Amino acid sequence: MAESPRVSLASEPLALGALDGRYRAAVAPLVDYLSEAALNRDRVHVEVEWLIHLTSQSVLPGAGPLSDEQNAKLRAIVTEFDAASVNELAEIEAVTVHDVKAVEYYIGRRLPAIGIENLTAMVHFGCTSEDINNLSYAVGIKGAVENVWLPNAAALVKQIEDMAEANRSVPMLSRTHGQPATPTTLGKELAVIAHRLNRQLDRIAKTEYLGKINGATGTYAAHVASVPSADWETVAKTFVEGLGLTWNPLTTQIESHDWQAELYADIARFNRILHNVCTDIWSYISIGYFRQIPVAGATGSSTMPHKVNPIRFENAEANLETSNGLLDTLGATLVTSRWQRDLTDSSSQRNIGVAFGHSLLAISNVAKGLKALDVAEEVLAGDLDTNWEVLGEAIQMVMRAEAIAGVEGMENPYERLKDLTRGQRVDAARMQEFVQGLGLSADAEARLLALTPGKYTGIADKLVDHLQ
Repeated sequence: MAESPRVSLASEPLALGALDGRYRAAVAPLVDYLSEAALNRDRVHVEVEWLIHLTSQSVLPGAGPLSDEQNAKLRAIVTEFDAASVNELAEIEAVTVHDVKAVEYYIGRRLPAIGIENLTAMVHFGCTSEDINNLSYAVGIKGAVENVWLPNAAALVKQIEDMAEANRSVPMLSRTHGQPATPTTLGKELAVIAHRLNRQLDRIAKTEYLGKINGATGTYAAHVASVPSADWETVAKTFVEGLGLTWNPLTTQIESHDWQAELYADIARFNRILHNVCTDIWSYISIGYFRQIPVAGATGSSTMPHKVNPIRFENAEANLETSNGLLDTLGATLVTSRWQRDLTDSSSQRNIGVAFGHSLLAISNVAKGLKALDVAEEVLAGDLDTNWEVLGEAIQMVMRAEAIAGVEGMENPYERLKDLTRGQRVDAARMQEFVQGLGLSADAEARLLALTPGKYTGIADKLVDHLQ
């Protein structure tokens, strides 16, 4: 069948990817840090601060400190950077075919109005493009992590911690290898999740964001040739640290990006733990441990009216996998560069925002999914009551302790419980009958007869205190 002609959408300002389309609201805060426009604003920021740094330190003969008003006007180039600025830069780049050179010219256009046209030659002084880019990316990534990703991730972990506290004493049947195992509490299991995620957040919060500004091959060659009297290492170090970054003293043309690989590995690990959370919660929903609160007007299935699907967790799984695919690729690619540099890092780093975006979207979905859950305590209790055989562990351990204490008749405790319980259902009456026939001391027998699957949780509820 011939395909009917369709109106082309290519000329319309429509998003190609989902993050800039249907999910835009969830990831919009990242635009201020990891978009192309934000990168260009940070480039302007770095170039402006470099000019101010050089003049304030009187690094170049004949170029002393600027007035406070002039410095303020220079910094206004950054703070007033807007959509019109983005368009102007694009027009300049269409001629230069070089993004960083376009930034240099963009700033140069504004110096006459500040009364420092004579300092045009100081814009981008001694710099290679990567001097500006590595610092701009570091500033943007640091801002995205500290102001967007970390606060959202921390809020999600706090939400899980609150759930752990609220359910610290709610007994729940454990499952190892998918089979009934020693009971726990729902709160303790949630606390395990929160503890794991918090460890990753602690690592991410301690990230070192490295930067360099040392010229075409990291030797300060042009700097020394032009102004041999300056202490260029000190100039570079104080500048980089003034941007809130850690100075890297040894690089090629590029900053080596190892810190980025380290950060992306930590975020990917957080993502993987969160992915495990999604699959576990999904599974608990499927066996009825959690009830999903229906959203008014929402549809679960186009054909099955009764459905309330765990779509938030499924959506999060997919986005976490997409994020990690990019983070893993970035981590592997960015730590390698041919000789003193190649451009693979440039193309790769343009996807940093996408990697963060899918992680942020997943965090948002998990938070919304958890908020729409109710604990079905009666289902948890019913599951425990049909699995009395899990007390076999407790009984055989008590028998071992009794044997050590000199009580006779406690031989082969494990084997005797295995014969009673392995692969079999044992109800309360049968278990208590077995206990009463063991010949335990009165105290041990009383403890076991009072024990139920719901009470066999050890100190699970107290372990939640480790979150404090």
